[in-house]
Amino acid sequence: MNAASDLRFFPSADGDLAYLDTGSGDPVVLLHSGFVDHRVWADQIPALAAGYRVIAPDVRGHGSSANASRPFRWADDLAALLRHLDTGPVVLVGLSMGGVIATDTLAEHPELVRAVVTCGAVTGDVRYTDPWHVEIQAEHARALGAGDIEAWLGAFLRVVPGPHRSVDDIDPDILRGLREMALATISKHTPGEKDWHVPVTGTWDRVAKTGVPVLTVNGGLEPAELLAAAERLAGTVADGRSLTVDGTGHYPNLEKPGVFNTALLDFLRGL
Repeated sequence: MNAASDLRFFPSADGDLAYLDTGSGDPVVLLHSGFVDHRVWADQIPALAAGYRVIAPDVRGHGSSANASRPFRWADDLAALLRHLDTGPVVLVGLSMGGVIATDTLAEHPELVRAVVTCGAVTGDVRYTDPWHVEIQAEHARALGAGDIEAWLGAFLRVVPGPHRSVDDIDPDILRGLREMALATISKHTPGEKDWHVPVTGTWDRVAKTGVPVLTVNGGLEPAELLAAAERLAGTVADGRSLTVDGTGHYPNLEKPGVFNTALLDFLRGL
């Protein structure tokens, strides 16, 4: 994992936002999943930085970035950072929540986006109603409401294997790293804290009309509803394609980093 000393800080209008900026070449932005930080991309950053400029932010409220004190949208935070860095159009690679941020940014700030890769997500308009997703969301809410951090962490880690396995099937080092990041982020917040995040709406129709290349990469052990939504997105946009990483769940970049990196680099070289 990258040391905190490697991070730079962007002074946004509502506190400092942390980001890693390494390598050189065409810019690729890595957007992490919820409750963790840029370190979830530890296996991707060096592989990409050998030929690309890699920007990996901690989104607001996560990792080393400031919490919100006023209404905000992650897509607007990202747009402000990219304009500050004068990157020009970038490739956005988003994992889970980061995938939603990527498609939100494409919808709201299309001039900043050259291509999009989503993993474990499609757009914020898509809601998953399968029993597994509903149960996990209920566990999250109960644990947060009770202020039970250990129960919340247990629910958080259940997402990692997907609905067809248990956490006992996951490499303990992967779970340990995710738990460390999630505990650091959740500790930045207090029970009952106001959620200032403003969702971006109407994204599916706008993203579906995009002309930029879109790649969806998902673990083969994800819920069928999510996989179907990813296939639908890839089949709807003008230049879309999809890839399934067999034998992995919500974090194929962690479970099979070599396969994930090869797919990502192949996509980038084809742009």
